Amino acid sequence: QVALKKMPLRKRSRKELVVNEIQILKDNRHPNIVNYIDSYLVDEDLWLVMEYVDGGTLTSILVQIFIDERMIAAISRE
Repeated sequence: QVALKKMPLRKRSRKELVVNEIQILKDNRHPNIVNYIDSYLVDEDLWLVMEYVDGGTLTSILVQIFIDERMIAAISRE
């Protein structure tokens, strides 16, 4: 199983930031970070293939719960 992330490029003014992000994801692997697998350019959309992580996106979790500063520090340290 993998996760797909569709990124419309026509709405992005600084496409080099997307390329930078992909290069960083390609070069770095860590058990606490969702790993990059591959990417495809389809028309004006960039599709990222990422490791699947059950539970949804980090954003969807953060908008539902309150995390105190100590927990944020522990997560950031990891």
